[in-house]
Amino acid sequence: MKKIFLQWERWSTGAAMAGACLMLALASLLGMFQIVMRFVLEQPAEWTEVLIRFSLIWMVFLAIPAAFRQGAMVSVDVLYRWSPPALRRVLDAVVSLAALALIAVIVWFGWDYAQRGGVQSMAGLESVSMFWAYVAMPVGGLFSAVGIVGNWLDPQRQELETAQ
Repeated sequence: MKKIFLQWERWSTGAAMAGACLMLALASLLGMFQIVMRFVLEQPAEWTEVLIRFSLIWMVFLAIPAAFRQGAMVSVDVLYRWSPPALRRVLDAVVSLAALALIAVIVWFGWDYAQRGGVQSMAGLESVSMFWAYVAMPVGGLFSAVGIVGNWLDPQRQELETAQ
């Protein structure tokens, strides 16, 4: 069961990271388009600023699961390094549970915020609901929860190896 979950986690975290990379590429392309339109053609496109902002929001929330999976969660590294192996597992569980509690809050209130914002429209894109911008919080949170559990089941500790 652990192996199947870790395979699914690897796929979901990879899909979230691919989405984050796509959002970064989209923001870059829209920024270049905006520069050309504003300074070369002197016909600014207001809608690009809004889409850049929201693609960056989506990028952040889709990239967080990869950070959680690599073990880049809030933790006390000194305490972890000085602890015996049995206590390390307890610390892993405490940190994972705290991160899951935070993610649960983000998902719960993010979904509520997205539903409430669904009646608003984006400035510059009046035909698009703000729901699509706000729903990045619960979507990213769900991907993050999978990454947190994956890190607890199979810790990678990449941040400790590169720490100076």
